[in-house]
Amino acid sequence: MSQFGSQLHSSSSRKLSGSGKKRNKNKDKKRHEMGGYFSATKLGAENSYKKVRGRGGALKEKLKYAATVNLLTKSGYKKTNIKAVVESKDNRNFARLNVITKGSVIDTDLGKAVVTSRPGSGAVISARLIE
Repeated sequence: MSQFGSQLHSSSSRKLSGSGKKRNKNKDKKRHEMGGYFSATKLGAENSYKKVRGRGGALKEKLKYAATVNLLTKSGYKKTNIKAVVESKDNRNFARLNVITKGSVIDTDLGKAVVTSRPGSGAVISARLIE
């Protein structure tokens, strides 16, 4: 099913059960079990989006490259530029590759911030300032 550009999320047919007996296959993999690949949102010169077809024909925008962030400060939200990715809790190589995920610490014009949104799902980056 990789020819469709998606991943299948279902239990393995090769995995053993708790008693050690091999599981019997009771159904085939279905198309509704398909999920998408990880969209690695990278730091770029400007915001760039990719449209992906969702279930039921709905279109979802995924953020491929990000340049700005909606930053929550004490006075409210401000739109600022992203300088670099400082650290990432998901993978230590993401900071080196400038991949932005939820929970990543980024360096902005106003200081360091933690990303609170999911840029691969919502096509926008929201963050809160670290004091």
